[in-house]
Amino acid sequence: MTSSSPGNPPAKRATILDVAAAAGVSRQTVTRAMNDMPGIRQATRERVQELARELGYSPSRFAKGLVQGARTSVGLAIPDLTNPYFPAFASSVVEMATQRGWNVVMDDFGHGTSSSLDAVARLSPQVDAVIGYLGSDSGKAQAMLGRRPVVVLDDPAGQTAGGISFDYSHAARLALGRLLAVGCGHIAYLDSGTDDALTVRGSAVAGVAAELGIELTVLHAAESAQAAGEAVADLVSRHAAMDGLVVFNDLMAAGALKGLAKSGRTVPDDCAVIGMDGIPLGELVTPELTTLSLNLREVGRTAVDLLEGLLSGAFAHGSPEAQLKLRHDLILRESA
Repeated sequence: MTSSSPGNPPAKRATILDVAAAAGVSRQTVTRAMNDMPGIRQATRERVQELARELGYSPSRFAKGLVQGARTSVGLAIPDLTNPYFPAFASSVVEMATQRGWNVVMDDFGHGTSSSLDAVARLSPQVDAVIGYLGSDSGKAQAMLGRRPVVVLDDPAGQTAGGISFDYSHAARLALGRLLAVGCGHIAYLDSGTDDALTVRGSAVAGVAAELGIELTVLHAAESAQAAGEAVADLVSRHAAMDGLVVFNDLMAAGALKGLAKSGRTVPDDCAVIGMDGIPLGELVTPELTTLSLNLREVGRTAVDLLEGLLSGAFAHGSPEAQLKLRHDLILRESA
């Protein structure tokens, strides 16, 4: 029996005939088992369904259409389309996939009680592969898809067929180096989250600050502009000497600018501010936001190129070649 581990060599997507052969039954029996139709024993149904899961087979809506397997279908799992970062990334993925004649099915799972694994479960019957920001559910998502590749972003754990991570230590050195260069002596970092646990970005900033001998003040806020503004205003009331701030992302940095303004602090004269991600929002705020920028068009292109290599067999699932790392650039504007 073939394992569903992402370390296995890549293979084309399993077909109904592969499941039938593995189970020692007819194609018709597989169809009945996968669609919960009558006419077969329950034990046979469960055995066929288990083998289908292990082989990564699921009857897609495209396979049930007029033409079976006519086009590659890619699932795109996005955590929050209200954050300007994700529409820009998604647009790039759709553009690059469309150029290859692929279908893209998107799931925005960042609202209500839905999780990234829920998104993959919804996408699974429809797609040949998944690209997405899946966080701690990455390994479970790959297991759910079996031999179908998952390309995960921003998760360096390497539990999927392919992955793209970001060099946050490099980004932190750029940001902290800039703040030191403009004379900041009391630097803070605003992380995403409502508890004291640091994100991957936060851990990188804290680590580089320690290397540089910076006594870093760390604060947390929910990932929204409003929450960030409130957290920064509160910090200023307790830590008036703060004159440099690095923020988890540009959306929160926009809120931080507003919080500083409400506290009577001018940017960058009283406090220099640097965001992260490089979304267009940074050019629309006042002052314009200095940011650690990712080329989101390039991130989308890299994800689709990597997926194409995994589907074609050019990259082995889980191989070093299928684990890529991208870097930010420091874009200097008015805020720092």
